[in-house]
Amino acid sequence: MAEMEVRAITKYLPISPQKLRLVCDKVRGLDAQEALIVLEFMPQKGADFVSKTLSSAMANAVNNFDLNADELYVSQIYAGDGPTLKRFKAGARGRYKPRLKRSSHLWVYLAEREEEDNGS
Repeated sequence: MAEMEVRAITKYLPISPQKLRLVCDKVRGLDAQEALIVLEFMPQKGADFVSKTLSSAMANAVNNFDLNADELYVSQIYAGDGPTLKRFKAGARGRYKPRLKRSSHLWVYLAEREEEDNGS
């Protein structure tokens, strides 16, 4: 039987993808409920974004596909580059100091755990 994946995508998050990837690496492969608990106690700003997107993916799985929330796990999670806003700040002696305000897109994929059968 093919494994079904449910996804949720959040775009244009006001955080750099590098910072978001640090949070994603902590929850990849965890059970969905356990991942929410881990994210709740993380101090990073990105934890809130990942938590919201993960909750949305769980709601999609339960409401749209009739999956059991207790059997879901984070099969894939990754952050990609969004558009970068280029701003400037005046530097010393009238120089131009660029500021890059980065944004990111976040993808969360959940799948159901397969029940392991002992070969008896």
